[in-house]
Amino acid sequence: MPLSRSASPRRRLCVIAQPCHNLMAAPMISTDTTDKPMQHLSTTQLVDIVFPGDTNHHGTLFGGTGLALMDRVAFIAATRFGRAPFVTASCERIDFKQPARIGHIVEFTARPVKAGRRSLTVEVEMVAETIVGRQRHTCTRGVFHMVAVPEGENAAHYALPKLLPEDAPGESDMLAMVEIVFPDQANSVGRMFGGEAIAYMTKAAFVTASRYSGKLVVLASSERIDFARPIEIGEIVEAEARVASVGRSSMSVETKLWSENLLTGERHITATGHFTMVAVDEDHRPVPVRDSEQIEVVPLDKGGA
Repeated sequence: MPLSRSASPRRRLCVIAQPCHNLMAAPMISTDTTDKPMQHLSTTQLVDIVFPGDTNHHGTLFGGTGLALMDRVAFIAATRFGRAPFVTASCERIDFKQPARIGHIVEFTARPVKAGRRSLTVEVEMVAETIVGRQRHTCTRGVFHMVAVPEGENAAHYALPKLLPEDAPGESDMLAMVEIVFPDQANSVGRMFGGEAIAYMTKAAFVTASRYSGKLVVLASSERIDFARPIEIGEIVEAEARVASVGRSSMSVETKLWSENLLTGERHITATGHFTMVAVDEDHRPVPVRDSEQIEVVPLDKGGA
């Protein structure tokens, strides 16, 4: 895939995060590099959709856009691991094997694999997936070397936690998509626009319903959405989504929106809502979601946040 400096992936960024249970508990500062706090490996998944503006004249994702998203997910994984600002020092072994095309879902999985005192090596894999049928193929893999640049009076004593073996991932029907709030997404007092927040929740509902049904879906309606807390520039927004009930051609997707401080890990519930998604065919007519299948309705409450 050819590289392009003009492609900008930030406006459609979303991530599937799989946090480990002790991620928030690891201290930011360690004054003893020989006895650093232990930290479990955790994977972070960034999920996006390939739109025409991100592709070349062949209809495939710009290589530069793919590299930018790989770097972005490596940054998020590193920052959540070390709870400090990070910069990219270098990347290597990135070979594109297959392209991602217009309409594909692209999934970027990042995993810390080596931690020094302030340097962290993160492996990233890019996989493309069709919305209809969910056919998947690996596009590329690569390694990103990230360096922590802590600030404040204790910066000189900062050290990354040690890596622990990765916890075995448990089965879950919940999708968690993460975005960072940038200044152009906020109002004059530095808080995220409500419409931007709703857009993230809707995208989470779309991906969840698409993956559940294996079909193209459209938004039919949304119930009342209440905002409990503002989201500041620089915070993470995490939209959790789960299919709560299924009709013949419709799915009710329950969502929660969380805000998270990247450096402290402090989280707050921001909004909740329900979105009705409808499965459609190529002519945009409703079709059955799944034949003779039902799901259990499970509440979205998430403890320990």
